[in-house]
Amino acid sequence: AMDLKAYEHLIRTESAARKFMLGFCWKNQQRFCPKCRQRKLYRLTDGRRRCSRCGYTFHDFSGRWINLVDLDCGQWLRLIKLFELELSSRKIAQQLSVSYKVAHRAVMVLRGAIMAHAPDAQKLLGGEVEIDESYFGGKRKGKRGRGASGKVPVFGILERDGLVHVEAVPNVRAETLLGMTIKKVRRGSIVYTDKFKVYDSLMFCGYRHLKVDHGKRVYASGKVYINGLEGFWSFAKERLIKHHGVSRTWFPYYLKELEFRYNNRRNEIFNVLCQYICDFTPLVPDRE
Repeated sequence: AMDLKAYEHLIRTESAARKFMLGFCWKNQQRFCPKCRQRKLYRLTDGRRRCSRCGYTFHDFSGRWINLVDLDCGQWLRLIKLFELELSSRKIAQQLSVSYKVAHRAVMVLRGAIMAHAPDAQKLLGGEVEIDESYFGGKRKGKRGRGASGKVPVFGILERDGLVHVEAVPNVRAETLLGMTIKKVRRGSIVYTDKFKVYDSLMFCGYRHLKVDHGKRVYASGKVYINGLEGFWSFAKERLIKHHGVSRTWFPYYLKELEFRYNNRRNEIFNVLCQYICDFTPLVPDRE
């Protein structure tokens, strides 16, 4: 873990901060063209480089997440530290002496980078797996739980002693939830659920299905429990409250941030976030 002294050393000057960030961008200082990966480059008088093969002109941060917001490297490092500490965009704006709009955009770019680096969708979870759905948001009082109006249903899959994978879903119909389970969980795995009828078809999909009966207030019977996912739902909802309502459009970004935080809750995330923000975005612009 990075101690405070090392962090303060990083942000003491802009050149120290820039050098640190460049270490994540270019392995062993080896530059290459972001568009065609050619290493033969021309240095221009303004410090930018031009590719000898495709003519793409770029600077050190072109096409990367860090380049999507007009902050210098020192400001980015401060912002990442404050984000790691779970400060709101408003508080980050105050600490960095930038507008709320700039701070919020930078934090959303960071969430976008986290989302782009979410555990590979192709990687199957297996062994002992818990699955469950939960409902987020919605200010209206009234019906709670399944079928609650104005709420976003979220489907979760947790590999015991492994990762949690969560996704906002359009509905909680059998075909939606079973389709996602089949896509994400290895056949032959033991799948623990509550007694929601939708999950009854799991046994026909090649899984060993064990159910927890919440109705009888039996939340754990030996290994038959979904406490791991219940723990994630509490973790996520507790943190979402402080955002005072998140729009449906941006909700998946917040959800992936919470998935990332939960999966890394015992790890140091500062350097991981620096790496994410210094990686190329999925689309490299035509020209810088």
